Amino acid sequence: MLGTIVNTCTILLGGTFGALIRTGIGEKYKHVLFDGLGLCCLVLGMNAVLPNMPKSEFPVMFILSIVIGGVIGTKLDLSGRIDRLNAKINQRNGNENNALQGLVTGVLLYCIGTFSIVGPVLSFLSPSHGWTFNEPGNTFLYTNATLDLVTSAVLAATYGWIMLLAAPVLFCWQGFFYLIAYLCGDGMPEPMRIELSIVGGVLILSSGISILGIKDIKTVNLLPSLLVPVVFYLIKGSIF
Repeated sequence: MLGTIVNTCTILLGGTFGALIRTGIGEKYKHVLFDGLGLCCLVLGMNAVLPNMPKSEFPVMFILSIVIGGVIGTKLDLSGRIDRLNAKINQRNGNENNALQGLVTGVLLYCIGTFSIVGPVLSFLSPSHGWTFNEPGNTFLYTNATLDLVTSAVLAATYGWIMLLAAPVLFCWQGFFYLIAYLCGDGMPEPMRIELSIVGGVLILSSGISILGIKDIKTVNLLPSLLVPVVFYLIKGSIF
């Protein structure tokens, strides 16, 4: 669990640094950051999807997840709620920065991936359950923390202080998988990890496409898709 705490702190540290230097960054440089962030999302999304597709037990699972999750998200109007809240924030702050969309992108980048999903499980499976700094099981989380330190600085330099809210989300996300490992005893089923990585990769790709202005995809409406593989494997009996 110590690895998760370290990972959370690096996001707070990187986010604080990025938000502090944000006011000194010119508009043309902010545009470069946006473009770079969009391209990184595309690369990271493909990196999550392509290696895991051949390992999938049910190759159509990600399609069903996106369809079911998209219908649920649209029915709940998640994107609309975020847009309305974001408009209120922008009106109050007197800017046009799409802060909440940036927060969603940040959460996806921090939480979706092998390091952030498998890391907490390996941390629990370590002899001391990952509560010492030199625990080998924390290696994934320390690596993830290093990556998130840089990513959080770039995101906060682009979107501002709101990006610090991603830190508690990451803590809860990794804590959830740590809890799964505790309940299962031997960790999270590999098929579930694979399907989550594929669906999450698609969502990161979606964010990248939106950031680059290629198409305005309502990625927020697709977030419930992440629940579909979890519910499927719970029903299938892979965990309990």
